[in-house]
Amino acid sequence: MPSHPPSHPGVPALTRRAVAGAFAALGGLAASGVRAQETTRLRFQLDWRIEGPSAIVLLAQAKGYFADEKLDVVIDAGSGSSAAVQRLAAGTHDIGFADIASLIELHANNPQAPRLQAVYLLLERTPAALFARKSSGIRTPADLVGRKLAAPVFDAGRKTFPLFAKANRLPATPANWVNVDPALRETLLARGEVDAITGFYYTSLLNLEARGLKESDLTVFKYAEHGVQLYGNAVVASPKLIAEKPQALAAFLRALNRGIKDTVRDPRAAMRHVKEREGTVDLALEERRLRYFLDHFLATPLVRIQGLGAVDTARLRLNTVQVVDAFGLKQYPDADLLFNPAFLPALAERRL
Repeated sequence: MPSHPPSHPGVPALTRRAVAGAFAALGGLAASGVRAQETTRLRFQLDWRIEGPSAIVLLAQAKGYFADEKLDVVIDAGSGSSAAVQRLAAGTHDIGFADIASLIELHANNPQAPRLQAVYLLLERTPAALFARKSSGIRTPADLVGRKLAAPVFDAGRKTFPLFAKANRLPATPANWVNVDPALRETLLARGEVDAITGFYYTSLLNLEARGLKESDLTVFKYAEHGVQLYGNAVVASPKLIAEKPQALAAFLRALNRGIKDTVRDPRAAMRHVKEREGTVDLALEERRLRYFLDHFLATPLVRIQGLGAVDTARLRLNTVQVVDAFGLKQYPDADLLFNPAFLPALAERRL
Protein backbone atom coordinates (compact mmCIF):
# COMPACT_ATOMS: atom_id res chain seq x y z
CA MET A 1 0.00 0.00 0.00
CA PRO A 2 1.21 3.51 -0.68
CA SER A 3 2.73 5.23 2.33
CA HIS A 4 1.17 8.33 3.88
CA PRO A 5 2.83 11.20 5.67
CA PRO A 6 2.77 10.80 9.43
CA SER A 7 -0.30 12.21 11.09
CA HIS A 8 -0.11 15.02 13.66
CA PRO A 9 -2.70 14.51 16.36
CA GLY A 10 -4.64 17.67 17.12
CA VAL A 11 -3.62 19.48 13.84
CA PRO A 12 -6.32 19.33 11.16
CA ALA A 13 -5.21 18.22 7.69
CA LEU A 14 -6.44 21.49 6.19
CA THR A 15 -4.18 23.49 8.52
CA ARG A 16 -1.22 21.27 7.72
CA ARG A 17 -1.79 21.90 4.01
CA ALA A 18 -2.01 25.66 4.61
CA VAL A 19 1.27 25.68 6.52
CA ALA A 20 2.97 23.64 3.82
CA GLY A 21 1.63 26.04 1.19
CA ALA A 22 2.90 29.03 3.13
CA PHE A 23 6.39 27.56 3.34
CA ALA A 24 6.30 26.84 -0.38
CA ALA A 25 5.26 30.41 -1.08
CA LEU A 26 8.03 31.75 1.11
CA GLY A 27 10.49 29.57 -0.72
CA GLY A 28 9.26 30.96 -4.02
CA LEU A 29 9.58 34.52 -2.78
CA ALA A 30 13.10 33.83 -1.56
CA ALA A 31 14.07 32.40 -4.93
CA SER A 32 12.58 35.34 -6.79
CA GLY A 33 14.37 37.68 -4.38
CA VAL A 34 17.68 36.04 -5.25
CA ARG A 35 16.91 36.44 -8.93
CA ALA A 36 16.02 40.10 -8.40
CA GLN A 37 19.37 40.69 -6.75
CA GLU A 38 21.38 39.13 -9.58
CA THR A 39 23.73 41.61 -11.24
CA THR A 40 24.69 42.04 -14.87
CA ARG A 41 28.42 42.22 -15.53
CA LEU A 42 29.56 44.78 -18.11
CA ARG A 43 33.07 45.35 -19.46
CA PHE A 44 33.63 49.07 -20.02
CA GLN A 45 36.40 50.56 -22.19
CA LEU A 46 37.72 54.07 -21.59
CA ASP A 47 39.06 55.91 -24.63
CA TRP A 48 42.28 56.92 -22.85
CA ARG A 49 44.29 56.28 -19.71
CA ILE A 50 42.99 57.03 -16.21
CA GLU A 51 43.08 60.81 -15.72
CA GLY A 52 40.81 63.72 -14.79
CA PRO A 53 37.99 63.15 -17.34
CA SER A 54 37.69 59.54 -16.18
CA ALA A 55 36.01 60.91 -13.07
CA ILE A 56 32.56 60.82 -14.65
CA VAL A 57 32.54 57.02 -14.74
CA LEU A 58 34.80 56.29 -11.76
CA LEU A 59 32.56 58.41 -9.54
CA ALA A 60 29.48 56.48 -10.69
CA GLN A 61 31.22 53.25 -9.75
CA ALA A 62 32.62 54.46 -6.40
CA LYS A 63 29.33 55.98 -5.23
CA GLY A 64 27.44 52.79 -6.01
CA TYR A 65 25.34 54.16 -8.88
CA PHE A 66 26.07 51.10 -11.03
CA ALA A 67 25.42 48.78 -8.08
CA ASP A 68 22.09 50.54 -7.49
CA GLU A 69 21.16 49.49 -11.03
CA LYS A 70 22.26 45.87 -10.40
CA LEU A 71 25.34 46.28 -12.59
CA ASP A 72 28.86 44.99 -12.02
CA VAL A 73 30.99 47.27 -14.22
CA VAL A 74 34.66 46.56 -14.95
CA ILE A 75 36.42 49.74 -16.15
CA ASP A 76 39.52 49.35 -18.34
CA ALA A 77 41.94 52.11 -19.32
CA GLY A 78 42.21 52.84 -23.03
CA SER A 79 44.68 53.81 -25.74
CA GLY A 80 42.61 55.96 -28.08
CA SER A 81 39.16 56.06 -29.64
CA SER A 82 40.09 53.90 -32.61
CA ALA A 83 41.30 51.14 -30.29
CA ALA A 84 38.15 51.44 -28.18
CA VAL A 85 35.95 51.04 -31.26
CA GLN A 86 37.95 48.01 -32.41
CA ARG A 87 37.60 46.32 -29.02
CA LEU A 88 33.86 46.90 -29.00
CA ALA A 89 33.59 45.54 -32.54
CA ALA A 90 35.66 42.50 -31.57
CA GLY A 91 33.35 41.78 -28.64
CA THR A 92 35.96 42.02 -25.87
CA HIS A 93 34.00 44.91 -24.30
CA ASP A 94 30.31 45.69 -24.04
CA ILE A 95 30.37 49.46 -23.88
CA GLY A 96 32.85 52.31 -23.88
CA PHE A 97 33.84 55.89 -24.69
CA ALA A 98 34.87 56.68 -28.26
CA ASP A 99 34.99 59.59 -30.67
CA ILE A 100 32.01 59.88 -33.03
CA ALA A 101 34.45 60.30 -35.94
CA SER A 102 36.02 56.91 -35.14
CA LEU A 103 32.58 55.32 -35.23
CA ILE A 104 31.84 56.91 -38.60
CA GLU A 105 35.21 55.70 -39.91
CA LEU A 106 34.55 52.12 -38.79
CA HIS A 107 31.23 51.86 -40.59
CA ALA A 108 32.36 53.77 -43.69
CA ASN A 109 35.33 51.46 -44.26
CA ASN A 110 33.71 48.25 -42.95
CA PRO A 111 30.02 48.16 -43.87
CA GLN A 112 29.83 44.53 -42.70
CA ALA A 113 31.33 45.29 -39.28
CA PRO A 114 29.16 44.78 -36.18
CA ARG A 115 26.68 47.64 -35.93
CA LEU A 116 28.10 49.63 -33.05
CA GLN A 117 25.96 52.58 -32.04
CA ALA A 118 26.50 55.71 -29.99
CA VAL A 119 23.84 55.83 -27.27
CA TYR A 120 24.78 58.92 -25.22
CA LEU A 121 26.72 61.97 -26.40
CA LEU A 122 29.43 63.10 -23.99
CA LEU A 123 31.17 65.97 -25.76
CA GLU A 124 28.99 68.44 -27.62
CA ARG A 125 32.13 69.85 -29.24
CA THR A 126 35.24 68.15 -30.55
CA PRO A 127 38.17 68.71 -28.16
CA ALA A 128 40.65 68.74 -31.06
CA ALA A 129 42.94 71.76 -31.08
CA LEU A 130 46.11 73.05 -32.70
CA PHE A 131 49.01 74.46 -30.65
CA ALA A 132 51.91 76.65 -31.78
CA ARG A 133 54.53 78.70 -30.01
CA LYS A 134 53.95 82.42 -30.41
CA SER A 135 57.68 82.78 -30.92
CA SER A 136 57.24 80.91 -34.22
CA GLY A 137 55.19 83.80 -35.58
CA ILE A 138 52.01 81.74 -35.85
CA ARG A 139 49.13 83.97 -34.72
CA THR A 140 46.35 83.15 -37.21
CA PRO A 141 45.37 79.98 -39.13
CA ALA A 142 46.84 81.51 -42.30
CA ASP A 143 50.27 81.48 -40.64
CA LEU A 144 50.22 77.66 -40.71
CA VAL A 145 50.76 77.52 -44.47
CA GLY A 146 54.06 75.84 -45.29
CA ARG A 147 54.85 75.04 -41.64
CA LYS A 148 55.91 71.75 -40.05
CA LEU A 149 53.11 70.13 -38.00
CA ALA A 150 53.45 67.03 -35.83
CA ALA A 151 50.97 64.45 -34.53
CA PRO A 152 50.41 60.70 -34.49
CA VAL A 153 48.73 59.46 -37.66
CA PHE A 154 45.63 58.44 -35.68
CA ASP A 155 45.25 61.77 -33.86
CA ALA A 156 41.72 63.18 -34.24
CA GLY A 157 43.00 66.72 -34.77
CA ARG A 158 45.35 65.62 -37.52
CA LYS A 159 42.74 63.50 -39.27
CA THR A 160 40.17 66.31 -39.21
CA PHE A 161 42.69 69.02 -40.09
CA PRO A 162 41.27 69.23 -43.65
CA LEU A 163 38.01 70.46 -42.08
CA PHE A 164 39.93 73.09 -40.11
CA ALA A 165 41.78 74.11 -43.27
CA LYS A 166 38.57 74.39 -45.29
CA ALA A 167 36.74 76.34 -42.58
CA ASN A 168 39.63 78.80 -42.41
CA ARG A 169 40.17 79.06 -46.17
CA LEU A 170 43.61 77.52 -46.22
CA PRO A 171 45.09 75.70 -49.22
CA ALA A 172 44.21 72.03 -49.64
CA THR A 173 47.66 70.95 -48.36
CA PRO A 174 48.81 73.90 -46.28
CA ALA A 175 51.30 72.15 -43.99
CA ASN A 176 53.97 69.47 -43.87
CA TRP A 177 53.16 66.66 -41.41
CA VAL A 178 55.62 64.75 -39.27
CA ASN A 179 54.50 61.42 -37.80
CA VAL A 180 55.35 61.22 -34.10
CA ASP A 181 54.67 59.06 -31.08
CA PRO A 182 52.04 60.59 -28.76
CA ALA A 183 54.60 60.79 -25.94
CA LEU A 184 56.94 62.95 -28.06
CA ARG A 185 54.42 65.34 -29.60
CA GLU A 186 54.51 68.09 -26.96
CA THR A 187 58.25 67.66 -26.36
CA LEU A 188 59.02 68.41 -30.01
CA LEU A 189 56.98 71.61 -29.88
CA ALA A 190 58.55 72.67 -26.58
CA ARG A 191 62.02 72.22 -28.13
CA GLY A 192 61.04 74.18 -31.22
CA GLU A 193 61.69 71.21 -33.51
CA VAL A 194 58.23 71.55 -35.10
CA ASP A 195 56.06 74.60 -35.65
CA ALA A 196 52.74 73.25 -34.37
CA ILE A 197 50.99 70.13 -33.12
CA THR A 198 47.43 68.85 -32.91
CA GLY A 199 45.93 67.16 -29.86
CA PHE A 200 42.99 67.24 -27.49
CA TYR A 201 42.87 70.66 -25.83
CA TYR A 202 42.76 69.40 -22.25
CA THR A 203 45.57 66.92 -22.88
CA SER A 204 48.15 68.80 -24.93
CA LEU A 205 47.80 72.13 -23.10
CA LEU A 206 48.67 70.61 -19.74
CA ASN A 207 51.40 68.44 -21.27
CA LEU A 208 53.01 71.55 -22.77
CA GLU A 209 52.87 73.33 -19.42
CA ALA A 210 54.63 70.35 -17.86
CA ARG A 211 57.39 70.91 -20.42
CA GLY A 212 57.91 74.53 -19.45
CA LEU A 213 55.55 76.42 -21.75
CA LYS A 214 52.92 78.73 -20.31
CA GLU A 215 49.54 79.21 -21.95
CA SER A 216 50.58 82.79 -22.64
CA ASP A 217 53.48 81.41 -24.73
CA LEU A 218 51.09 79.58 -27.03
CA THR A 219 48.74 80.25 -29.88
CA VAL A 220 45.85 77.80 -29.51
CA PHE A 221 43.22 77.13 -32.16
CA LYS A 222 40.33 75.14 -30.77
CA TYR A 223 38.67 73.52 -33.75
CA ALA A 224 35.20 74.12 -32.28
CA GLU A 225 35.91 77.86 -32.19
CA HIS A 226 37.33 77.93 -35.71
CA GLY A 227 34.49 76.61 -37.81
CA VAL A 228 34.66 72.85 -37.12
CA GLN A 229 31.33 71.82 -35.58
CA LEU A 230 32.05 68.14 -35.06
CA TYR A 231 30.67 66.20 -32.12
CA GLY A 232 33.29 64.68 -29.82
CA ASN A 233 33.18 61.55 -27.70
CA ALA A 234 30.11 59.46 -26.97
CA VAL A 235 29.13 56.31 -25.12
CA VAL A 236 29.24 53.52 -27.72
CA ALA A 237 27.53 50.15 -27.20
CA SER A 238 28.09 46.79 -28.84
CA PRO A 239 25.27 45.28 -30.92
CA LYS A 240 25.14 42.30 -28.58
CA LEU A 241 24.50 44.51 -25.56
CA ILE A 242 21.85 46.48 -27.43
CA ALA A 243 20.05 43.36 -28.62
CA GLU A 244 20.41 41.04 -25.63
CA LYS A 245 20.57 43.33 -22.58
CA PRO A 246 18.72 46.54 -23.42
CA GLN A 247 17.59 47.02 -19.81
CA ALA A 248 21.20 46.79 -18.60
CA LEU A 249 22.24 49.37 -21.19
CA ALA A 250 19.52 51.79 -20.09
CA ALA A 251 20.53 51.17 -16.46
CA PHE A 252 24.18 51.92 -17.26
CA LEU A 253 23.25 55.25 -18.84
CA ARG A 254 21.08 56.21 -15.88
CA ALA A 255 23.99 55.57 -13.51
CA LEU A 256 26.53 57.33 -15.74
CA ASN A 257 24.19 60.30 -16.12
CA ARG A 258 24.10 60.62 -12.32
CA GLY A 259 27.89 60.44 -12.23
CA ILE A 260 28.25 63.16 -14.86
CA LYS A 261 25.91 65.51 -13.03
CA ASP A 262 27.72 64.96 -9.73
CA THR A 263 31.06 65.62 -11.43
CA VAL A 264 29.84 68.84 -13.02
CA ARG A 265 28.47 69.93 -9.65
CA ASP A 266 31.73 69.32 -7.76
CA PRO A 267 34.80 68.45 -9.88
CA ARG A 268 37.16 68.57 -6.90
CA ALA A 269 35.17 65.97 -4.97
CA ALA A 270 34.94 63.81 -8.10
CA MET A 271 38.73 63.76 -8.40
CA ARG A 272 39.00 61.72 -5.19
CA HIS A 273 37.68 58.74 -7.10
CA VAL A 274 40.31 59.13 -9.83
CA LYS A 275 42.99 59.19 -7.14
CA GLU A 276 41.54 56.05 -5.56
CA ARG A 277 41.83 54.21 -8.89
CA GLU A 278 45.16 55.68 -10.01
CA GLY A 279 47.20 56.65 -6.98
CA THR A 280 50.06 58.26 -8.93
CA VAL A 281 48.01 61.04 -10.56
CA ASP A 282 48.72 64.66 -9.71
CA LEU A 283 45.42 65.77 -8.16
CA ALA A 284 45.81 69.47 -8.89
CA LEU A 285 46.87 68.87 -12.48
CA GLU A 286 44.13 66.36 -13.20
CA GLU A 287 41.49 68.55 -11.61
CA ARG A 288 42.43 71.28 -14.08
CA ARG A 289 42.20 68.76 -16.93
CA LEU A 290 38.79 67.67 -15.72
CA ARG A 291 37.55 71.25 -15.49
CA TYR A 292 38.72 71.99 -19.06
CA PHE A 293 36.97 68.82 -20.22
CA LEU A 294 33.72 69.80 -18.51
CA ASP A 295 33.65 73.55 -19.12
CA HIS A 296 34.76 73.62 -22.75
CA PHE A 297 33.32 70.44 -24.23
CA LEU A 298 30.80 68.60 -22.03
CA ALA A 299 28.78 71.16 -20.07
CA THR A 300 28.68 73.69 -22.92
CA PRO A 301 26.13 76.52 -23.10
CA LEU A 302 24.08 74.48 -25.60
CA VAL A 303 24.06 71.43 -23.32
CA ARG A 304 22.99 73.56 -20.39
CA ILE A 305 19.97 74.60 -22.44
CA GLN A 306 19.11 71.31 -24.14
CA GLY A 307 20.33 68.69 -21.68
CA LEU A 308 22.99 65.99 -21.69
CA GLY A 309 23.26 62.99 -23.94
CA ALA A 310 21.27 63.70 -27.10
CA VAL A 311 22.38 64.71 -30.60
CA ASP A 312 20.86 66.85 -33.32
CA THR A 313 20.20 64.47 -36.21
CA ALA A 314 20.82 67.06 -38.93
CA ARG A 315 24.16 68.00 -37.37
CA LEU A 316 25.17 64.34 -37.09
CA ARG A 317 24.35 63.81 -40.76
CA LEU A 318 26.55 66.78 -41.66
CA ASN A 319 29.32 65.42 -39.42
CA THR A 320 29.13 62.11 -41.25
CA VAL A 321 29.64 63.74 -44.64
CA GLN A 322 32.45 65.93 -43.29
CA VAL A 323 34.34 63.04 -41.70
CA VAL A 324 34.03 60.79 -44.76
CA ASP A 325 35.32 63.56 -47.01
CA ALA A 326 38.12 64.63 -44.63
CA PHE A 327 39.33 61.06 -44.01
CA GLY A 328 38.94 59.96 -47.64
CA LEU A 329 36.70 57.03 -46.65
CA LYS A 330 35.03 54.52 -48.93
CA GLN A 331 31.37 55.43 -48.47
CA TYR A 332 28.87 57.41 -46.45
CA PRO A 333 27.35 55.31 -43.64
CA ASP A 334 23.73 55.89 -42.71
CA ALA A 335 23.95 58.65 -40.12
CA ASP A 336 20.53 57.72 -38.74
CA LEU A 337 21.98 54.37 -37.61
CA LEU A 338 25.01 55.85 -35.87
CA PHE A 339 23.13 57.15 -32.83
CA ASN A 340 20.41 55.29 -30.95
CA PRO A 341 18.48 57.51 -28.49
CA ALA A 342 16.23 54.71 -27.22
CA PHE A 343 18.21 54.13 -24.02
CA LEU A 344 18.66 57.73 -22.86
CA PRO A 345 17.39 58.69 -19.42
CA ALA A 346 14.36 60.98 -19.37
CA LEU A 347 15.10 64.58 -20.38
CA ALA A 348 14.31 65.83 -16.88
CA GLU A 349 17.13 63.62 -15.54
CA ARG A 350 19.56 64.93 -18.19
CA ARG A 351 19.10 68.59 -17.31
CA LEU A 352 22.09 70.24 -15.68
